[in-house]
Amino acid sequence: MKNINFPYETPPAEGEAIDVAPGIKWLRLPLPMKLDHVNVYALDDGDGWCIVDTGFYSKRMVSTWEKIVGETLGDKPITRVLITHHHPDHVGMAGWLQTHHQAELISTRTSWLFARMLLLDAQDTPPPETIAFYESADMEPRLLEERRTQKPFNYADIVYPMPLGFRRIQEGDTLKIGERTFDVRIGNGHAPEHATLWSRDDNIVIAGDQILPGISPNLGVYATEPEADPVQGWLDACETFAKIAREDHFVLPGHKLPFTGLPARMRQLIDNHHHALDRLIKHLETPATASQCFLPLFKRKIGDGEYGLALVESIAHLNHLHQQGKITRTRNTAGAWVYQAA
Repeated sequence: MKNINFPYETPPAEGEAIDVAPGIKWLRLPLPMKLDHVNVYALDDGDGWCIVDTGFYSKRMVSTWEKIVGETLGDKPITRVLITHHHPDHVGMAGWLQTHHQAELISTRTSWLFARMLLLDAQDTPPPETIAFYESADMEPRLLEERRTQKPFNYADIVYPMPLGFRRIQEGDTLKIGERTFDVRIGNGHAPEHATLWSRDDNIVIAGDQILPGISPNLGVYATEPEADPVQGWLDACETFAKIAREDHFVLPGHKLPFTGLPARMRQLIDNHHHALDRLIKHLETPATASQCFLPLFKRKIGDGEYGLALVESIAHLNHLHQQGKITRTRNTAGAWVYQAA
């Protein structure tokens, strides 16, 4: 199995583009978090451009997109926008592009419904279900008290309103973009019904966050579906994609750098999660709560900035093992789940 290689060592500057394949431009937009960027792609679609993913919505990003449209993309308009999944760094500017450029939105049904639903779910303080969920995971008391009174992250703060209307894509569809015909293949785990595009005409794979180099996508469980098992969905998708991965595939991911060596990367992603699950079972020879499982999962200390994502990923892996019958759980007197190897 060949190694993973990165043909481009330096990403494009904000508002600029690199031509990574005939008719495909790679752009990178900043994010105000530890993972400080998102990749977006502009595909030549004949009379216009099809944009894949969009970045957060903000005044800065409006200015950046105006520069992209006015300078980087030349004379042709944006006519279509495709979102790989509903997370705000991928869909944040989609509604703005729809509204200001009369672009058609392309999405899986689940991604579109999640985005529209979350835009309506604005809160000043966390609802009681969310606090109860954090308590069941044994969130660190200091952080829990902070979250009780802080305004929570609201999707609408960084996602532009999305007008009605989209074109649905689903597993097994083909999508014509410019000179390429793409097979639509659906992943899961990181986000439900996550779209990936596999070109029939050359080696291009547009992967979103389903397949990333260097890092694994976050697999989280939230109060909206506390018994979810995204780990199983993600592993199933990885095994499916591993069967069709080719050495010459050129993967355009949602974060980090475009790469080749997809078979090796799929094997890494699958093996890394199985190893993490094995470490977790061993750790649970002594009973522990979700917040006490960070070290075997991540093999490093988790700081405040990463705590929320680490906690929901810990719950995801514990749900997976519990639903497979490999661990048991009981409530302690504080209402937190305590897990133990079966």
